[in-house]
Amino acid sequence: MTTTTSQPRIMLHLGLGSFHRAHQAVYIQNLIDSGDETWVLAGGNLRADMLDLIDALQKQNGAYTLETVSPSGEHFYQTIDAIRHIIPFDEQLSGLVAMGASANTGIISFTVTEAGYYLDDKDQLDFSFSDLTADLNRVKTGAVGYSIYGALVTILRARIAAGAGPVTLLNCDNLRHNGRRFRYGLLQFIDQINDTALKAWVEANTTCPNDMVDRITPRPTDVVRQSIKAATGVDDPAALMGERFIQWVIEENFIAGRPAWEKVGVEMVESVTPYEEAKIRILNASHSCFAWAGTLKGYSYIHEGTQDPAIRQLAYDYVTHDVMPCLSPSPLDLAAYRDIVLERFSNEAICDTNQRVAMDGFSKIPGYIVPTFRDCIAAGRAFDHVAVLPALFLTYLQRWHQGQIAYEYQDQAMNPAAAHAICDADDVVAAFCADVNLWGGLANDTQLVATMRRAYEAVQVFNTAA
Repeated sequence: MTTTTSQPRIMLHLGLGSFHRAHQAVYIQNLIDSGDETWVLAGGNLRADMLDLIDALQKQNGAYTLETVSPSGEHFYQTIDAIRHIIPFDEQLSGLVAMGASANTGIISFTVTEAGYYLDDKDQLDFSFSDLTADLNRVKTGAVGYSIYGALVTILRARIAAGAGPVTLLNCDNLRHNGRRFRYGLLQFIDQINDTALKAWVEANTTCPNDMVDRITPRPTDVVRQSIKAATGVDDPAALMGERFIQWVIEENFIAGRPAWEKVGVEMVESVTPYEEAKIRILNASHSCFAWAGTLKGYSYIHEGTQDPAIRQLAYDYVTHDVMPCLSPSPLDLAAYRDIVLERFSNEAICDTNQRVAMDGFSKIPGYIVPTFRDCIAAGRAFDHVAVLPALFLTYLQRWHQGQIAYEYQDQAMNPAAAHAICDADDVVAAFCADVNLWGGLANDTQLVATMRRAYEAVQVFNTAA
């Protein structure tokens, strides 16, 4: 699978956030450390954010320090220098376009968060989002795009003009069937700009593997920087930390070669589905449960919620009684996976904040939680335990509406006016259950509304920090 050339092949990553630097970059680093420098990374951002980080990485030639911590408190330090090309932001995305148009670039990967794909529950692009519509209009005029779709249209047009050949487009976000769904979105975007030649090229010259990524990676803080300096003697403004656990499962579907990831622990598989379903429904949804409930009780960190028996029981019951029956049979030991997840969340050294995990509820509910509702309904089973999670979010949303969240809530998929209207409604549960963006075809379902009423009343016991 490894392609050898006179120079290393390039995997260009869009989005130099913490998760990429603590996950995908680590696997490439481990290959480099083993003596395989066939592939290296290049990376930059699609927007003018994290400029201080980009500047620090440029000054350090892309190198930075990663600290990982086990639940038992063991610390490990690794220097990552796999990102050999740090691409500064400019309004024309000129550096990213040039790198993406290089024949030496065989993979373009990206992390733009779940909400950055603007897909509804039928995998249709939702052009009610003004920023997506604005991006579409820019690209129609030949200007540079800044959404993942608009930016890739800009890059791929340049790649075609350069005759650079096929490329794999690798989605590394927590999105179910992430490669397939991204591809649907990209082709719809191209249809909207009426570029039939580009669409034909994309269909013939790109693949979009599904994959599942996992490693808890908090936002870097000065505390982390100082801790790493004390342990290593290196004052690194680009330092970050994450948990010791790491996992990557990838569908074997690359059109232009790939790194020999299987040599460093990546699971290359025919189908990612059972792995991603377990991860999204057990880990991601439970994570949100701890963040929403923990915030309601006045906690700041995820691990504090795991130490609260009542909150921990919510997550345990949700997985055990509603999720595990939906996912069985599975190649994974689901009970063991549940217990590992709860142990990981209890890692105090990670100091993972409720603020980070609570964000983007309007994309996490349809992505992480609603599929379990659908499966339970299809099987004729009750779904009282999974209903607790959106009930917590509704209670959390009301606190946000009242200005009583102790931090800034960020939600790219949320329409603030619509969210405030839900909270102002005479019947907040009915208004919440009527939101099609959250519930899709289940919106206004009578069984959903009745179950949500019970769950909403039950979770008010956690609403104690106001």
